[in-house]
Amino acid sequence: MEIKKNWGDKRYHTLNYFLREKFGCKTFKISLDGGFTCPNRDGKVAKGGCTFCSSNGSGDYAGERMKSISEQFDNIKDMMNKKWKDGKYIAYFQAYTNTYAPINELREKYEEAISKDGVTALAIATRPDCINEEVLDLIEEMNKKVYTWVELGLQTIHDKTAESFNRGYNLETFDKSMEMLKKRNIDTVVHCIFGLPKETKEEMLQTVDYIAHSGAKGIKFHLLHLMKNTNMVKDYENGNLKFLSKEEYIDLVCEGVSRIPQDMIVHRLTGDAPRDLLIGPMWSLNKWEVLNAIDKTLEDNDIYQGKNFK
Repeated sequence: MEIKKNWGDKRYHTLNYFLREKFGCKTFKISLDGGFTCPNRDGKVAKGGCTFCSSNGSGDYAGERMKSISEQFDNIKDMMNKKWKDGKYIAYFQAYTNTYAPINELREKYEEAISKDGVTALAIATRPDCINEEVLDLIEEMNKKVYTWVELGLQTIHDKTAESFNRGYNLETFDKSMEMLKKRNIDTVVHCIFGLPKETKEEMLQTVDYIAHSGAKGIKFHLLHLMKNTNMVKDYENGNLKFLSKEEYIDLVCEGVSRIPQDMIVHRLTGDAPRDLLIGPMWSLNKWEVLNAIDKTLEDNDIYQGKNFK
């Protein structure tokens, strides 16, 4: 197999590179709030949600919840077009659990989103315990109309850690969900978080290795952000949470990138929480500085995606 060391100007297979190859132009996300909730909030699985999750259900940059899908889409599209005059769009259902509603409601909102001019893809963020055959039928239906992928918030393979932040499902549930999605040929993107309470570097990289061999099409690397008014603040106050330094995070990301297969799409290397909510780590607010440092570290150490994939 040919060893690839560059995807455009990057040493990893970026989402931007993949989308330009697939659609032939700049394609960007329109993050939507479908008005759903989560079984980890409403009492079906648990209450309170994952302890790191804000009141916006990980949709802090999504559209306004009280507006229709079309209104949210148009408002965000107008903002995006100030930077990019031409391009295509991904309708991204980001906030909360976007397969957790009656099937007719899901179909109505998905259809409204993909009917907008310029939409070439649909992305659906959800939980592994909210995937069933009826939902898969609908996603398969959408996938015939526009390119569709599902994002699963695994975060860690270690059930002990998952219990500590109230994830509400075990690794076996993730595995079953992945098998169901693969059988339907529905692409998946799996999220992992570096910096969860008491996890070691080795444990974090074990999660990356697991995702690398899971059959996922893509991966999102996240830094744990501690935000005000979340239950995880208690861990921090009790001394059970230590923030990663910028150097530690960059090292983890670069090592993680080296361990995933070359055809896996890197959807995210880091992110930023709203400034007014962030407790730490504060260095994460300089997102472009972090991304540039990752690129430089990869280059300086001749690290590239797949180098250490086994």
